[in-house]
Amino acid sequence: MHKPLGEFIRLHREQTKPQDVGLRADGRRRTPGLRREELAQLCDVSPTWLTWLEQGRPVSASAKVLGRLADVMHLTVAERTYLFRLADKLDTSEANHDSPSANFAAIVKAIRTPAYILDRQWDAIAWNRPATDLFSGWLDQGKSAAPANLLRFMFDSSSARSLIADWPERAQRLVAEFRADCGKYADDEPYASLIAELRRDSEEFKTMWNAHHVLGRDGGSRRFRHPTQGALTFEQVTLNLAAAREVKLVMLLPS
Repeated sequence: MHKPLGEFIRLHREQTKPQDVGLRADGRRRTPGLRREELAQLCDVSPTWLTWLEQGRPVSASAKVLGRLADVMHLTVAERTYLFRLADKLDTSEANHDSPSANFAAIVKAIRTPAYILDRQWDAIAWNRPATDLFSGWLDQGKSAAPANLLRFMFDSSSARSLIADWPERAQRLVAEFRADCGKYADDEPYASLIAELRRDSEEFKTMWNAHHVLGRDGGSRRFRHPTQGALTFEQVTLNLAAAREVKLVMLLPS
């Protein structure tokens, strides 16, 4: 892990032009890129630490420092994502969202059945009209100040318990799926605050979370008791978007 990370940083440092970061390019440079000392200063780290990192020594780079490196070297979204994966760190920066929200809205609007997109902490960031009509008490609330979080809806809303036919089983499964999503980053933001809030406000969530069950988000049959449409059954399909792997497209297909 350390050697590929160091090589990646070194190559992109050497490809970053001094004038692109506000430095003067003098004629005494052996390479056209940044010197280690310059990149270290711009990222507020020591030149020795950066040298060790590029050499592949077992030094740890925080998500904050990785973000600075990505910004200074003007990495693309794909390059930034790759940098964080090499370092085995979670990038929580909003700048890491590959597709603008307008694109997300266009995706779900083109789908005729209920569809919505969740971000990494399971806030709904886009949904279509069929999803609004289906999810009474969640997606029909509009763009309120509070994010339309799926777990908050599941455990804090009485609407969820009446809408979802098999609420106890679905709630338990959602918690296990969310734990699988969080992985070892459950103690990091944005997960930590959400988990603490749900544990505080819901004894049921607390019990289910403490069980440490893990499941993949595999889809399957979803049954609802809608207040006006009556009994409904769908087949859920969940996909990760290639352009923004931290978000999920969830579609409910006619059963």
